[in-house]
Amino acid sequence: MIADDELAALVRPDSVNKRVYTDPAIFALEMERIYGRAWIYVGHDSQVPNTGDYHTTRLGDQDVVMVRAADGAVKVLYNRCPHKGAKLVSEGDGCAGKFFRCPYHAWTFKLDGTHLGAPMRDGFEGTAYDPTNPQFSMAPVARVDSYRGFVFASQSAEGPSLRDFLGGVASSIDNLCDRSPVGEVEVVGGVFRVLQESNWKVFYENLHDTMHARVTHESSFRAARDEAAAIGEMPFELLIQDGNGEPYTFWEKLELRAYRGGHGYMEGIFDPGAATRDPVARAHFECLSEAVGEERAREVLGMNRHNTILYGSGSPHNVFQQFRVIRPLAVDRTLIEIQLFRCKGAPDAVFDRALTYANLINSPSSNVMPDDVELYRRCQQGNNTRGGEWVSLHRYAGTDRMLPDGAVSTNGTSELPMRNQFAAWREYMLADVPGEAAHAAA
Repeated sequence: MIADDELAALVRPDSVNKRVYTDPAIFALEMERIYGRAWIYVGHDSQVPNTGDYHTTRLGDQDVVMVRAADGAVKVLYNRCPHKGAKLVSEGDGCAGKFFRCPYHAWTFKLDGTHLGAPMRDGFEGTAYDPTNPQFSMAPVARVDSYRGFVFASQSAEGPSLRDFLGGVASSIDNLCDRSPVGEVEVVGGVFRVLQESNWKVFYENLHDTMHARVTHESSFRAARDEAAAIGEMPFELLIQDGNGEPYTFWEKLELRAYRGGHGYMEGIFDPGAATRDPVARAHFECLSEAVGEERAREVLGMNRHNTILYGSGSPHNVFQQFRVIRPLAVDRTLIEIQLFRCKGAPDAVFDRALTYANLINSPSSNVMPDDVELYRRCQQGNNTRGGEWVSLHRYAGTDRMLPDGAVSTNGTSELPMRNQFAAWREYMLADVPGEAAHAAA
């Protein structure tokens, strides 16, 4: 066991020790103290629309299943049969029907996990087997709650409410849903999966790392510009790749906002005024205006956020209706799942555009994602050498402005988001009360 004072010494106000990325013992503690305490995104309730529908995923190192129970409620259960410990359902989505049935010895369970039956019950007479004893049921995760259809679970019976946990980034979920004329979104289609040979925290840091874009993604934005020059226009498919090539002066002007618990958002990099010019965005604006009025439609579509961080869960993207779910597998293995959402009632072209964005920017075969994956891998490899002990977070350290609802950067190239994430990491790893992560030091 790593002592608390040893853990505390790994995080400084302007740097962190490389062990936080490379030490398997620290990773094991993270699964217990972060993923065992925080509210973690499980899935969207649209993934389990009917009774018996289920969606499998992980809470840290724990396999769980989200299911629509007979009473219509969404439950989250550990994916384990209490008899021999077998996983009850395989990975992915499906329908259990009226009950779960273990494929090993046919023990059955109600959709809320309660023990239903076992074959040849006579063999249990005179033993401690008791179908009413929770020991013989599927175990539920301690707490489950949802926010506008987004289902979260916490393995701790104590801690802040989901709404308190989300804090200021709840507004990003609100905006994603409010882009629908009926205020609802649904997961549509399959899921992109990217396996990264790197620690889970590297992905969170990169989401708001504005200094890397024009360097790491130089090949893709230059190719986009060359193609645009050849055809004489910059269509959407090229525009979204060209965005990474903006000069440093552009990135310096963006707002970075950090909230307690490691959450935050980055101001959008695409022009929100396109709502009245681009044909797809204009159709979306007109449709939304009919439902909520022009003023409200402009407010909703004008919220310009590129990436939001829900620490421990991943990153929803408002404009292009997706959620990059971040699942740690090992100290040097991370699975990214990209879910796509349809804004109910919005023109089909809005979802088509989101699908195009995901394919060209986030998919395993995109022109952009492989750049990031390669650099994440190099970070993991470099931090396993004897070339140094500390990772720098010095950029604009000490200049962040503290506001009542969070911190904001004085420069869009600041490493405020990384410092904020590690302030939360330190609190989770040391705190007695789950989720009581503090703001990053200004």
